[in-house]
Amino acid sequence: MPPVERLSRAEVRSVDQRTIEEFGLPGIALMENAGQGVFELLLFLKVTGPVKICAGKGNNGGDGFVIARHLDNAGIPVQIFLLADPQQLTGDAAINYHVASRMGIPIQADPDLSDPHAFRTFLKNADWIVDAFLGTGVQGTIRAPFTTAIQIINEAAGNKLAVDLPSGLDCDTGLPLGDCIIAEQTATFVAEKKGFSAPESKQFTGTVHVVDIGAPRQIITELLEKRPS
Repeated sequence: MPPVERLSRAEVRSVDQRTIEEFGLPGIALMENAGQGVFELLLFLKVTGPVKICAGKGNNGGDGFVIARHLDNAGIPVQIFLLADPQQLTGDAAINYHVASRMGIPIQADPDLSDPHAFRTFLKNADWIVDAFLGTGVQGTIRAPFTTAIQIINEAAGNKLAVDLPSGLDCDTGLPLGDCIIAEQTATFVAEKKGFSAPESKQFTGTVHVVDIGAPRQIITELLEKRPS
């Protein structure tokens, strides 16, 4: 078996940047491919719904909106909880939020998690809970309101799937930055993350599935070749 390829936080950023700038594949296409890939994984996992998407304001949340759209188109009940002000969404995430909203997918927004009870109620009957709060760029200690939201998700009964990596897990070390989602399944993009080599990460990621988002293969090959031997 070939060795497992794992990318660091900086390498992940480089793959996205080079795909967009050098190859001309727009970021929104990468987000679409990512969300569709997670949707297909959920179908493989025999999701029936309802699915509860937990989204943040960054591209991880944008992936969540795409997942929600595909679930809705497939007739699978889905709802979104946005831990951000919709007015603060930008770029590709904002575009996909507005599409999901116009499709009539139910969206609850509570930027400060001022009503934790409402979030618990939102999660109550979930078949699957999709964690699309925080992405690979997160560093430092996880703060409110994410600390509370992560604790509530971990207490909920539904199956948990993390988008790219569990919210609260450090991409490079594989160690929690305080509170961290405990997922049964993780759909990670392009390649496994560097931190997934740490045995401690497994209790948070569960089973890891690599989802192709269309980034040119040669970018990853060149990154691996540039690594010091």
